[in-house]
Amino acid sequence: MSSATGMRVVVTGATGNVGTSLVRVLSKEPEVGSVRGLARRVPEWSPPKTQWAAVDVASDRFDLAEEFAGADAVVHLAWAFQPTHDPATTWRTNVLGSMRVFDAAAEAGVPALVHASSVGAYSPGPKDRAVDESWPTHGWPDAAYCREKAYLERALDTFERDHPETRVVRMRPAFLLKRESASEQRRIFGGRFLPGPLARPELLPFLPDIPGLRVQALHTDDAAHAYRLAVLSAEARGAFNLAAEPPVDADLLGEMLGTRRIRLPRTAARSAVAAAWGLRLLPASPHLFDAVLRLPLMDCTRARVELGWRPVRTATQVLEEFLLGMQQGAGEETEPMRGRKVG
Repeated sequence: MSSATGMRVVVTGATGNVGTSLVRVLSKEPEVGSVRGLARRVPEWSPPKTQWAAVDVASDRFDLAEEFAGADAVVHLAWAFQPTHDPATTWRTNVLGSMRVFDAAAEAGVPALVHASSVGAYSPGPKDRAVDESWPTHGWPDAAYCREKAYLERALDTFERDHPETRVVRMRPAFLLKRESASEQRRIFGGRFLPGPLARPELLPFLPDIPGLRVQALHTDDAAHAYRLAVLSAEARGAFNLAAEPPVDADLLGEMLGTRRIRLPRTAARSAVAAAWGLRLLPASPHLFDAVLRLPLMDCTRARVELGWRPVRTATQVLEEFLLGMQQGAGEETEPMRGRKVG
């Protein structure tokens, strides 16, 4: 469907953490002629070559096939993290909404579908070695986020069987952070009124060292470049792990922040999270905490070899930038990413 004017790419969830980075990258890409950003609320922000449409992928009031008509690729990023106390609501948005996107892409005859999966789709795995994309994707069933990401992996298995003409790519990134996402992610995981200045190292009396808390991080802009490569490459198919080095644990954070570490048992940490979540003081659920402790470390060799992708920033640089954004109340010119300094 590409024309002399370049590729037409549709991005769902285009005003969120990944969406804002990807729209910006695609708008500067010479091979892309136009970007259509779909979001529940149209932003004032208007990058080059970009048009916006107010669309809720979970609502049958919108004809997604019509939105996708003529597109060379659909990148599906739309996702709701809350309300964590109402998993039926996130299921409708994330799972049923995603399946509407998949069906509409097939109906519209879109050649390429790039889906935002996650490290959260993986079954529990090792923390002392990295696993590749063949690791099972059954998630941690007690956590809604992981359950939904894993279910969509199965839905895409069926989609690929029924629509072999569609090139399907599944991106499985680590935790995605950037300075501009700090306010949004503080609200999603820490609560609307958590003071950003608490990210200042001198205000931390100690850093809890919780067994199993060893994860990977990635700058959102680096993830966006991987999505760009997946859109442009006619050969890219299947799953790609995306993460930066080194893995993040209490030792790395302690050195970075200059804060002493104190060993904290899993049970004590989980009890604290569960109590705060139960009192609705903390949006992040204890079930997600359980999942994070079990996530495997990912090997990103396939993305390097087949996409030619490498992250520009280390995980340490990503965290330093994100913590600065927390202190400053950083944000973007879209509704989900609004900056807000608290405290």
